[in-house]
Amino acid sequence: MNVTLFNIAMALYFGAGLLYALHLAARRSPALGRAATGTCAAGLLVNTVGFVVRYLESHRLGFAYMPLSNMFESKMFFAWCIVVVYLVVERAYRTRALGAFVAPLAALAIAVVSLNPRISSELQPLVPALQSNWLTAHVVTCFIGYGAFAVAFAASLVSIARGDRAAGVLPDRKVLDEITYKAVSLGFAFLTLGILTGAVWANYAWGTYWSWDPKETWSLITWFVYATYLHARFTGGWKGPRLSWLAVVGFGATMFTYWGVNYLLSGLHSYG
Repeated sequence: MNVTLFNIAMALYFGAGLLYALHLAARRSPALGRAATGTCAAGLLVNTVGFVVRYLESHRLGFAYMPLSNMFESKMFFAWCIVVVYLVVERAYRTRALGAFVAPLAALAIAVVSLNPRISSELQPLVPALQSNWLTAHVVTCFIGYGAFAVAFAASLVSIARGDRAAGVLPDRKVLDEITYKAVSLGFAFLTLGILTGAVWANYAWGTYWSWDPKETWSLITWFVYATYLHARFTGGWKGPRLSWLAVVGFGATMFTYWGVNYLLSGLHSYG
């Protein structure tokens, strides 16, 4: 049942992305804009219900846990975080222009695991290392950060593509750059919390706060990339495309930390 709900959420996110694109093509049609936002919010609601149902199903099977422990579950939560951050940005900046780029990211996050037969969606008891409340704290903080970085990635790409050209359907580049900065700042704060809670969890599970495991190492690399972004903006005087490309590089590092390490490098996090 929960898998069906996640697939419905995926379809709604894809539909929202299409409606946002049509909203732009129709020169910001208010009706299409409202429909796009409503569809995106509906996807978020279904996504949320999917988590609740999955938790209840694990409880029924006798090993209740927060559904955040494997690649399937984390991708569902990644999509949820992307949409939550985006909807906050949409409301704060009163622009739906980024929805055409962000909503498909959320849909794709679900699609790459939901439609991949090699990734199991089956509920299973947690291994001992994952039986800790620190798991929830670590995953939630990291993925709120990842969701913010995804929104920053979309805003930075649009800013690069837009440049200084007149583009009536897209926000001004200064607005896009501000959205990128705010999203990176939020993501950086939560990634920092994620690394700290991960260190505490590691000490609980393996008896050491830091072991230079590949995922730990790449999370630190990602942290330094975004720290460089913030430093360059505040003290280096960077702005425009240079700063936007740094946000793109940061998201690439984020995705390698999250996705690539699991399949290309072996380590303590390989079960994730």
